[in-house]
Amino acid sequence: MAAVLAIQDLVKVYPSGTRAVNGVSLEIQRGEFVVLIGLSGSGKSSLLRCINRLVEPTSGRVVFDGADVTRASRAELRRIRRRIGMVFQQFNLVRRGSVLSNTLAGRLGYRPAWRTILGRPLREDVAAAFENLGRVGIADKAFARADALSGGQQQRVGIARALMQHPDLMLADEPVASLDPATSHSVMKYLEEINKKDGITVICSLHFLSLARRYGTRVIALKAGAVAFDGRPDAIDERRFKEIYGEDAVEVEIGPERSQPQPMSATEAALAALASDPDLGGIADR
Repeated sequence: MAAVLAIQDLVKVYPSGTRAVNGVSLEIQRGEFVVLIGLSGSGKSSLLRCINRLVEPTSGRVVFDGADVTRASRAELRRIRRRIGMVFQQFNLVRRGSVLSNTLAGRLGYRPAWRTILGRPLREDVAAAFENLGRVGIADKAFARADALSGGQQQRVGIARALMQHPDLMLADEPVASLDPATSHSVMKYLEEINKKDGITVICSLHFLSLARRYGTRVIALKAGAVAFDGRPDAIDERRFKEIYGEDAVEVEIGPERSQPQPMSATEAALAALASDPDLGGIADR
């Protein structure tokens, strides 16, 4: 079976000199639920964002379902991004916008921008938005402001928005980092359902090994931007755990104190929502 995603010798070096991704090569099979783990700064977010070029790789290749992402033109990249959904750690919603309008932003890669700007979405898109909000259990919040929702509810809006793209691949960048344990499992179960029922391939970065063991069919650990482990979740024994996290990383298993996400400006959130459409302005390299 051909891999849905092939990453070849991928390197990302930031202007500061930080080598965030250091020669990563991976093949992801269709239908997998892959969990990326590693300490903060290990390269998880940079790797995920290189896959859809929200961050420009320094070198190497990313091939998604036969399309070379790293060499794609702006028009080609727009078509590729339609099929790659993304769920962000800080939700990246337009906070003053309604839940419905934030969900409809998932169709920006398919529809003229003026429809969204003027608030004139297609009827079928509105129906799909309600359907996807129903899937994550918050259809009754459709007309509420995004910033009136709890963190877990906001993240479910982010999942519904990504589902609007009808993606073949879902990237989730620390989707539960700012949520309490019970809400974390709720959000992860929605991603698991998307993977199992819809057959959507999921690549999800997580800080907690316990969640990785519960939801992942495959775990890839990064350390200093390189692959330190790639295998089944139950293969991470105490020795492997210490190799990945160090001797004093017990908090990774039980979970550190959780901080609330920092608020985004409306401009930052709008740019994040437009990430699937480079012609409208994607997220800058960071």
